[in-house]
Amino acid sequence: MGFERAPVVLLGLCLCGASLALAADDKHPQAYTDPADAGPDFKFQGEYTGQVEVGAGQFAVGAQLVARGGGKFYSQIYLGGLPGAGWDRQTKYDGTGQVEDGAVVFKHLLGGGRLADGVLTLLDPDGQQVGTLKRSERVSPTLGKRPPAGAIVLFDGKSANAFKGGRMTDDGLLMPGATSKQAFGDCTLHLEFRTPFMPTALGQARGNSGCYLQGRYEVQILDSFGLDPKDNDCGAIYTVKAPDPNMCYPPLSWQTYDIDYTAARYDSAGKKTQDAVITVRQNGEVVQSKTKIPQATRAAPMKEGPEPGPLYLQDHGNPVRFQNIWIVEKK
Repeated sequence: MGFERAPVVLLGLCLCGASLALAADDKHPQAYTDPADAGPDFKFQGEYTGQVEVGAGQFAVGAQLVARGGGKFYSQIYLGGLPGAGWDRQTKYDGTGQVEDGAVVFKHLLGGGRLADGVLTLLDPDGQQVGTLKRSERVSPTLGKRPPAGAIVLFDGKSANAFKGGRMTDDGLLMPGATSKQAFGDCTLHLEFRTPFMPTALGQARGNSGCYLQGRYEVQILDSFGLDPKDNDCGAIYTVKAPDPNMCYPPLSWQTYDIDYTAARYDSAGKKTQDAVITVRQNGEVVQSKTKIPQATRAAPMKEGPEPGPLYLQDHGNPVRFQNIWIVEKK
């Protein structure tokens, strides 16, 4: 079978278009911050990579499995590898699966698969094995990046005193709902964040926070792992532009934002002459490239204006955590 038919076979490895039984009526879904307490589904959710043999050809594929509670899962399979690690940014297929006898089983009229012991076995339409994918634990290339000379260190795990409302966990992490005491204009920002594991939560209720530049423009923080990104998902400039691509790692993984920010410009009369511009790298990959922000984003604590503003880390009621935050001001 030639390469041109490979996507058709990959389609058979997923359950496409099936509905999910979600706890949408649960107003207070459980949020886990420790993998040891996260329940049995946590060990399955995550990323997988490997090869699929199709006829005489062999093709790299990546898969993301998203826990949806109650032993149910949503999946994305990517031709070429994972987002940011080989995916062609075009060919992908979604599906569903559920736990049966200690494994996640995928079924479809055109094929299926089985995940057990960290190995995802993929089957063709005839039920024959065509490949195996093994669990992948990615680490952002900028995780733990040290601040350069002249950087303003806002949080290093020792104190939250650089923030109004700053609160720390017992293990030295910054909690959301913090506003930097210092105000900034043009700058570069390094920030590390971790979303909780909330398998029964949906959409904006799933690990929600936000990183506001100058208290005006939000780079969304959310557990958007494995989703088709929209303008309110992680890596988005909230309601302005979706990220390209979705570079979310699984929940409870440390992730990074490296942001280059140019503030809006104003004339002597206070009229805006140039929109704010932002480039965002999430986990080392560009997800926003010189994106113009035409107005303060929704729920911003500050209105647009020429004066500098703080870094604000939104508290949306979910236990998102932060570490290693520093800023370099542009002169």
